[in-house]
Amino acid sequence: MQTRFAKLAALGALLFALAGCASSMEDAAPYHAMPREPGRNVVENTGQKPIQCAPYAREHSSVKIFGDANTWWAQAANKFPRVQSPSSGAVMVLAGYAGPDRGHVAVVRKIISDREIRVDHSNWLDDGSIYVNDPVEDVSANNDWSAVRVWNIQTGNWGGRSYPVQGFILPHDPAPAAPQAGDGLVARADIPDDSQ
Repeated sequence: MQTRFAKLAALGALLFALAGCASSMEDAAPYHAMPREPGRNVVENTGQKPIQCAPYAREHSSVKIFGDANTWWAQAANKFPRVQSPSSGAVMVLAGYAGPDRGHVAVVRKIISDREIRVDHSNWLDDGSIYVNDPVEDVSANNDWSAVRVWNIQTGNWGGRSYPVQGFILPHDPAPAAPQAGDGLVARADIPDDSQ
């Protein structure tokens, strides 16, 4: 029995060493023995120093805000559009992530449905890891993205805790609306159209 345990421990150590060289969880899948749903949250093991969520979000989005994650929502005022629903490329801002003075930011990768998105973020489980394509589910009573829960790679299930969402910071101003009749614009027929 001890020989079998020793072999398993040696195999585990070998897989751990190999995982340190992997560039993504797909490459290191044997090391991550916890269950996970196919196509779901993937951890990048880049071999680099652990990174906090704010520098990661800044580097992987067009929202260039500095400082702690719990300050991003306020800092975005009058600099970036702030909205209550997700869009691809926006930064999701959570409040009370690990206490009243701690926040968390994540970059929205894509919209899956009106109640589920995928995000890329770092340090979610306070371990400095980078999580890509991580599912986030709207659990708010009014389907307004005011509360979410996040897929937990360690358990292979939805997290048991929900987190309040301050909102989503857009990386740029939304496209301007087309002029409407009565906006004070006058059509000029004498100006040639060079677009043809």
